[in-house]
Amino acid sequence: MSKLRSLSRPAVSVALMSALSVTASGCVTVHGEREVVPAATKAEAARALKDFLIAYNKADKMYDQSVDADRVTGALADIDAAKHKAGHTNHPDGNPSHVPLKLTDAEFTIPKKAGWPRWFVADTHSNKSENARWLLVFTRGGADEVWEVSYLTVLSPDDIPEFKKDKDGWAEPVTANAADLAVEPKDLSRSYATYLKDGGTSFAPGTHTSQWRAAREKNASRPGLARQYVDEPLTSGDYAPVGLRTDDGGALVFFTTHHYEKQTAAQGVTLTVNDANIEALMTGEPKQSLTLEWVSNQAVLDPAKTASDDRIKILSRIQGLTGARGE
Repeated sequence: MSKLRSLSRPAVSVALMSALSVTASGCVTVHGEREVVPAATKAEAARALKDFLIAYNKADKMYDQSVDADRVTGALADIDAAKHKAGHTNHPDGNPSHVPLKLTDAEFTIPKKAGWPRWFVADTHSNKSENARWLLVFTRGGADEVWEVSYLTVLSPDDIPEFKKDKDGWAEPVTANAADLAVEPKDLSRSYATYLKDGGTSFAPGTHTSQWRAAREKNASRPGLARQYVDEPLTSGDYAPVGLRTDDGGALVFFTTHHYEKQTAAQGVTLTVNDANIEALMTGEPKQSLTLEWVSNQAVLDPAKTASDDRIKILSRIQGLTGARGE
């Protein structure tokens, strides 16, 4: 399979966002920093959002992935780089459809934790989604690094849960091995990949679970064209899950997965690619088969084990095509 950060245009299905501590202990200790402190001040968070917007809009206008490369990371960086590379191939003079992204009415949910990495969540109104909220997870690995966005997702206001906060308004991060949740956050990516392959009852029915599996089964074998699907977890480094404790004892968690779809034509059948962005990312020639590579980030409610319904609920998902290979 091809490496991540190959390119293509993101195909978006709506997703959510929030954040979680990525260590088993819940405390990442670097440079001897053991004190539990807020990940950022409100002023620092507002500045990070402003800096991201400047870079993001400039990169989108120019179709130049280098412009915002130091302001995005993880799944968003893969999707972002693919979009710009494909866009630049098809429109070398820039994005003819560019409309500056505006994020207003920002609310910041900032957890207290020890050491690095640190992160916070910005919940904003976007000029591109009138009836939804855009949530961004900002993260950085040290005091000398800039804030980067690892997840950018869209969510209905009604789906945003109430977060658990202390008397000063600081949120509580979720540890990767939180055993009191239905699925430990570190296992969500693997569990989702397994569910997509085999089914089961760990995820609640919905657009990104039962309906997606049904659509795949329907498309798996069409006259003259067979489709195969492979799903893989992505859990290390900038792809580690992040999340926040909610008032009901559960957690809002974001995690990343890696997906492949291989289309194989029957003898005598010609594979046709009608998407200019796929063609821009294509390596090889699709004489008999075409393999598409995707990166997807999910925002889910991970309930407490003791909840009456302990199934994982996927609130939304953003998926971006990051590579294409013909054979």
